[in-house]
Amino acid sequence: MKKRDFSTKKSLIILEKIRENLEKLNQKIEVMIELQKHGKPSNEPLADATAPLDVMTLLSMPDHLRKTAITVCRLGRATAEEVAQQTKRARAVESGYLNQLVLMGYLKKERQGRKAYFYVDKDDNNKE
Repeated sequence: MKKRDFSTKKSLIILEKIRENLEKLNQKIEVMIELQKHGKPSNEPLADATAPLDVMTLLSMPDHLRKTAITVCRLGRATAEEVAQQTKRARAVESGYLNQLVLMGYLKKERQGRKAYFYVDKDDNNKE
């Protein structure tokens, strides 16, 4: 019985590693799909130096920031609460990540009353 338990544990560990790798791949594929949805022609290079959140930038980000950035791209303009609902993380955690992305220059922040809205400034690309 003990040999079988060891074998089962080892199999579960391997399956968990496979699941984690698949999750990472899915996140990267989501980035590519989002970029294609927004009209990026396939004959153009994926990385655009003037785009604040191009595919290369997103892929170079840590996973936790990438997930937040992609969520803001999907929502267009969102509060930390709205992002947290999508990512299934705490609002305070998302607020920290969003503010970090603002400091890094990838997102813009605008206050309306007590709420802070985060968004990608698409006009920023034309200014440079």
